[in-house]
Amino acid sequence: MEKVRFGIVGIGNMGTGHLDSLGHGHIANAEVTAVCDINEDRLKFVSDNYGDGIARFTDYKELLASGLIDAVIIATPHYLHPVIAIEAFEAGIHVLSEKPIGVYTKKVMEMYEVAAKHPELTFGIMYNQRSNPKHQKMRQMMQDGTLGELQRVVWIITNWYRSQAYYNSSAWRATWEGEGGGVLLNQCPHNLDLWQWIVGMPKRVCGFLSFGKYHNIEVEDDATIYAEYANGATGLFITTTGEAPGTNRLEITGTKGKLVFENNKLMWTHLEEDVRDFTMNTPSGFGTPKMTTEEIVIDEASPEHRGILRNYTNHILNGEPLLAPGTDGINGLSISNAAHLSAWKNNKWVDLPNDGEEFWEELQKKIAASKGKDESQVTGGVADLSGTYNSK
Repeated sequence: MEKVRFGIVGIGNMGTGHLDSLGHGHIANAEVTAVCDINEDRLKFVSDNYGDGIARFTDYKELLASGLIDAVIIATPHYLHPVIAIEAFEAGIHVLSEKPIGVYTKKVMEMYEVAAKHPELTFGIMYNQRSNPKHQKMRQMMQDGTLGELQRVVWIITNWYRSQAYYNSSAWRATWEGEGGGVLLNQCPHNLDLWQWIVGMPKRVCGFLSFGKYHNIEVEDDATIYAEYANGATGLFITTTGEAPGTNRLEITGTKGKLVFENNKLMWTHLEEDVRDFTMNTPSGFGTPKMTTEEIVIDEASPEHRGILRNYTNHILNGEPLLAPGTDGINGLSISNAAHLSAWKNNKWVDLPNDGEEFWEELQKKIAASKGKDESQVTGGVADLSGTYNSK
């Protein structure tokens, strides 16, 4: 294979972005050869802007069976990500899924079982934030011991403000049946992934979630997650779509110093002595270890989604190590599911990993009790989770 032929399922916000990258030649040795969307207007948009050389389908099953693609990008509502991925694997097609990898870990595990039967196929997830050089630097400093042992990680990520009009843009948005969650499942999968990718998975979490606190929706629009790690370190993750102005500050404290990432600046405060040694050996009752603070300057721009597309394409063609394997998608989702389950159980601790059965059962109760949206609320398209979809 000299060039990877991509198909895109779902020509909404994200699908259109990937279409732009592939359709305008921004990804070497890759092209878009087919697209799919239930909305005929979106297919007309493709032909009007990219010509008739791209095949157009309204049924993703026909796209998968067309023989026109080597890989599929899945950019549909969340519930359909593992559904379409499973069918793609069984059709012998490489899979690159938008985030989140799914809504609940039980279904994701079913997808992983199918993917494992096809090791010749490349399975990736669009975790574009992993391509950011500063995020990579933070991960490296944690993994190589520069920060020492993790003590605390705090991420305040409250700059996800959304209006009521945003939630009214589609019937599937912000409903248990259509989306399966709110800010944790829609806006924060990248953040939850980076959280565990940089510092590792916690052993248990406790979730404090508010449902429809700032908007007329049934899912969470405000969340605080408290986490504990195997070594006793703690974590705090705070997010909402209801605050303006918002904050985006990631702070990681280790025994050898602290990293702070805010306003695109990465600040590093380095202790001259491991805090554990200083604590036990200093004769002073009030002194602190000597420290220096500097900005870690990385001039390289983040390639974002195109970085993942290039890496994914190069992996298929020449074996370049995959930056965001699809099998990593379950990690952040596990944290999200556990936070929901904890909140539904009056803030009880939920251990990680878990099999997802209890979360799935509770989610079914939420879906059964869902009131959905009446037609007067919806300004955009309607999701049909029986096998068709509107754009993401």
